[in-house]
Amino acid sequence: QVQVVESGGGSVQPGGSLRLSCAASRRDSRFTFSLYNMSWYCQSSGKERELVAKISGAVNLKHYSDSVKGRFTISRDNRQNSVVLQMNSRNPEDTAVYYCQAGSPSGSEQYWGKGTKVTVSS
Repeated sequence: QVQVVESGGGSVQPGGSLRLSCAASRRDSRFTFSLYNMSWYCQSSGKERELVAKISGAVNLKHYSDSVKGRFTISRDNRQNSVVLQMNSRNPEDTAVYYCQAGSPSGSEQYWGKGTKVTVSS
């Protein structure tokens, strides 16, 4: 079982920036974080959870949803077993709970954090 914990949520004004962090861990020695696909999802009130950004394991390919391209940046630190979502130029539509997901290299397992709430308002 992989534990995933998000941090960094809060309130920000439109146009502002916020940085979310996600730490993944596992109690046994079979956890190779660098091979895991790490993703950020968001879920606004009344809407389904949707992918925001993803960074693959091993080769670190990045993918962004159209709504955040050019504004958000995903990165990972394999030494710290963590992934960061840097969010710039926030707008009210970005208000949501943001979830981090760790996907196993085989794709057979996904682990979710409990989410961190982000509010964008003036």
